[in-house]
Amino acid sequence: MKTFDTFEQVENMDMCMKKPLVIHAKLINEEFRVNTLEGNYKQGKPGDYLMRGIDGELYICDGPIFERSYDFV
Repeated sequence: MKTFDTFEQVENMDMCMKKPLVIHAKLINEEFRVNTLEGNYKQGKPGDYLMRGIDGELYICDGPIFERSYDFV
């Protein structure tokens, strides 16, 4: 089984663009937990976003990552 390292340079990767999907998100200003699809609980911190995925699942997005990746419509 091939294992890839996080920042490994992989040859012949094709360029692609993420589809423009509208998702729902809410800024949470306190610690919180989410029961994930895997059945375990993930911990969110103040300033993280609670998001609903395209299949209806809830997940956590780090605040600074959300702000670099998303705009509210």
